[in-house]
Amino acid sequence: MKTGAGQGRYADQNVFITGGSSGIGLATAEAFAGEGAHVAIFARNPGRIEEAVARIRRARRRGDERVAGFPLDVADPTRVREVMTQAIREFGAPHVLVNDAGVTYTDYFENITYEQFDEILHTNLYGMWNTITTLLPAMKAHGGLIVNVSSIVGFLGVFGYAAYAASKFGIVGLSETLRMELKRYGIRVCVLCPPDTDTPQWHGENRTKPRETWALAGNAKVMKPEAVAQVLLAGIGKGRFMIIPGTEGKFIYIMKRHFPALVAWIMDRDVRKAAAKGV
Repeated sequence: MKTGAGQGRYADQNVFITGGSSGIGLATAEAFAGEGAHVAIFARNPGRIEEAVARIRRARRRGDERVAGFPLDVADPTRVREVMTQAIREFGAPHVLVNDAGVTYTDYFENITYEQFDEILHTNLYGMWNTITTLLPAMKAHGGLIVNVSSIVGFLGVFGYAAYAASKFGIVGLSETLRMELKRYGIRVCVLCPPDTDTPQWHGENRTKPRETWALAGNAKVMKPEAVAQVLLAGIGKGRFMIIPGTEGKFIYIMKRHFPALVAWIMDRDVRKAAAKGV
């Protein structure tokens, strides 16, 4: 249990986190718990949920903050309505919603099946739509914050990420629109665009990642989910909309915005070199 003066920046606020049983979602849950929040996580794997809840409880600031876990596949809109309604009834309406549930398959475009593409879109993008539409009526009553987790691949298309980039670009567009629309209800919206992060999903995608994708990654630093979570909370505190952890990620964002042709040329060059080497 963490100790320290004060109640924390999110004392007694309810935080709902999808994809909260591992990776960035779990690290974010621990960070909010360390700031005094009551945390409810949602994920597909019941076994992981139990382990995650135990970790979040150990991270609590005072020790009396509530922590709960709910099995949920965000791609199923009917189940989202049922489970989120139950969570509000048992836990209270959220002040903060973090949409972090996601899946990916990294491979050459022609190797990605329709079924895989469908799962990625329904989990990453439709799932976000499902949770927001379900929880918005409750959040409108008191305002709050919605954090949508995208990726660097949400503003930079990368070789091997055709399906994943389609979903993550969609998240950025959805977030930009909601940022304007939900202001009238006192609801802030921000989008997190992390680089490669040491999560189970990242290790999974590495099994099918094309050599050209590895070449583009180069020697880029892989962040720890705990570091990403701390950058997220700091960015929220500063009122930022686009939150990009890591110096490299910020540099890529600036270059993509101001020098897109140069970025494309560099990436095409690296892809050609990797293809020629056959490694």
